[in-house]
Amino acid sequence: MKHLTLIIIALLFSVSALAQQTIEADFTQTRVMKVSGKTTEKIGHLTFDGNDRLEMLYTDPEGEYFIIDGMTVKINLDGKKAELDAEKVKMVQLQRATLLNCISGNWEQAAQDNEADLTVTEEDDIRTVLIKAKGKVPRGGYAFVELTYQLSNNQMTKMVLEDALGIKNTYIIN
Repeated sequence: MKHLTLIIIALLFSVSALAQQTIEADFTQTRVMKVSGKTTEKIGHLTFDGNDRLEMLYTDPEGEYFIIDGMTVKINLDGKKAELDAEKVKMVQLQRATLLNCISGNWEQAAQDNEADLTVTEEDDIRTVLIKAKGKVPRGGYAFVELTYQLSNNQMTKMVLEDALGIKNTYIIN
């Protein structure tokens, strides 16, 4: 369940930063398991309402979803289904907050929550945001996050999330 939640949260990062606006975009998610080297790919569509509602509806595999609705996180991934209260489950609270902070451009808070260093660089038409853990990763946190944005439209084009177990999720935003 932890890995599924991390994957979903990662997708939340895939919407544009620095703007609280309604966002709709298609995405491709690639997950690589460090220990086994196993790779899986999923495709879907996300909708963000500019506040605290995010829907990630998968088209391949069809029927899977990750939804943040206020403090409730609903998951149907890899044959596992759950509805979690982020106020009661600290790990889910951290993941939810990290995603929403990254979406809104509050990278400093995301770095602080994950006990991580933050680096933001801009070159040509690309902004790169790196969040890298300083030491032990908090339960539910991320060891490494990389966000890439196209400056001309402030649209996120790529997000890489790696958890404490070495599970790496790469999201390409179409």
